[in-house]
Amino acid sequence: MKAAWYEKQGPANKVLQVTEVATPKPGPGEVLVRVHSSGLNPTDLKARSAFSSTMKFPRIIPHQDGAGVIEAVGEDVSAGRLHQRVWLYEAQYGRAWGTAAQYIALPAQNAVVLPENIDFDTGAALGIPALTAHRCLFADGSPRGLRVLIHGGAGAVGSAAIMLAKWAGAWVAATVRSPAQAEAALAYGADRVLYQGKDDIVQQIAAETEGQGVDRIIDVNLMENLSVDLACLARDGVICAYATPDATAAVPVPLLNAMMQGCVLRFVYIYHAPQSAKQQAIADITRCLQQGNYHPRIAAQFMLEDIADAHQMLEAGGVTGKIVLHPA
Repeated sequence: MKAAWYEKQGPANKVLQVTEVATPKPGPGEVLVRVHSSGLNPTDLKARSAFSSTMKFPRIIPHQDGAGVIEAVGEDVSAGRLHQRVWLYEAQYGRAWGTAAQYIALPAQNAVVLPENIDFDTGAALGIPALTAHRCLFADGSPRGLRVLIHGGAGAVGSAAIMLAKWAGAWVAATVRSPAQAEAALAYGADRVLYQGKDDIVQQIAAETEGQGVDRIIDVNLMENLSVDLACLARDGVICAYATPDATAAVPVPLLNAMMQGCVLRFVYIYHAPQSAKQQAIADITRCLQQGNYHPRIAAQFMLEDIADAHQMLEAGGVTGKIVLHPA
């Protein structure tokens, strides 16, 4: 079978290769999935470029997310799972083998049934973004009836957060940086779109919420936004951060201001979230999909041989939507 891999960290066009490799076999508790779509995330770029750690394995097949069909099951896995359409999450976490291949063997719990009305590219766009967004939104209770501010509303996690928040019954404002991103955020369901660096976000949020502020803030760049977040936050509200521009970044918190707000600061690294939280997220994401409320935008599609181009496109920024690979 064909797979993309690297044996040293570095630039995509220098370290990524695509060759024939042995097709894996499912071990105990595992399933073998024929990958139809492989989703690309910033975390895949960070792993390849040594953002926060060195190589954990001699050879790595990248990508955490994907979707496909179960073609074989290992010991202790019901034969009833054969031929299921599934979406995959954390495929390469703690393992050398990700979804940038025609086949992958992984724990059965990491292959989730994909509703029949959902295509494989959408399935490959779930995984990290959807699970992260759900954890940010639901870790402190349902957002139903609450006001939510989402920074980076056109991004992978930001767009997932908009769709899940609206499905759950929240009012949502989202920040963007361009008209194209604004159009995307509105299409995802945002009630109000604000331009980062152009609009007075604090003033606009105050006007939209009658001075009460927002109950939850989902933040892709806490270092840049903390002062705005605190000014927009309702009493006893939650600021949830899920990304960092640098592995050693630190954020000074104005303690008195945060105390007076009763502010809760939550940080999400989805790989370390409790499995119970992921299972609840999976259940909610499935319902959201089945009800037609989850519709991520696919920005670009590449064949597996062009994986370096896909990585470089995501690294260059400016992509509104998900990048997927087709290994076939």
